[in-house]
Amino acid sequence: MITPDYIATMSRYNLLQNNMIYDAADVMDEDSRRLDRGAFFGSIHGTLCHILWADTIWMSRFDGWDAPEGGIPDSPGMVADWAELRAARRAADARIGDWSGRVRSRDLEGDLTWYSGALGKEMTRPRAMLITHMFNHQTHHRGQVHAMLTAAGARLGATDLPFLPEDV
Repeated sequence: MITPDYIATMSRYNLLQNNMIYDAADVMDEDSRRLDRGAFFGSIHGTLCHILWADTIWMSRFDGWDAPEGGIPDSPGMVADWAELRAARRAADARIGDWSGRVRSRDLEGDLTWYSGALGKEMTRPRAMLITHMFNHQTHHRGQVHAMLTAAGARLGATDLPFLPEDV
């Protein structure tokens, strides 16, 4: 289904897109980042917190990270301070990049079993599908942030995967 090269590519894409989104949000004031813009997680800040929360929960399952506190409803408030959120995102992206460099084909085989707080039960799914989901989830919610930033007047760069620079 997927390969270690796919994971490395998606890790680089994740880093590039997060940098672009956070750079655009950096020029906004705090009230603008926290304004409820009608997205599923409300604000730009809340949605970015949710993405970080989700990445952290999945990486706790894939690579032994500490799981974040709280559940999905708490995720928009995961990190209150903007500078701390940006630093946490950078650290998470570096760790995802490190993990992506260590993944081998054998690591993508088999199933992963975990307890889903969202569904309140134990789940088992193919590991490769879950890794694909993590990257898809990032892209989905970053798209929401991109739309909120664009509506607020920000001008962002290309988001298409085929245009990912090789040197990221």
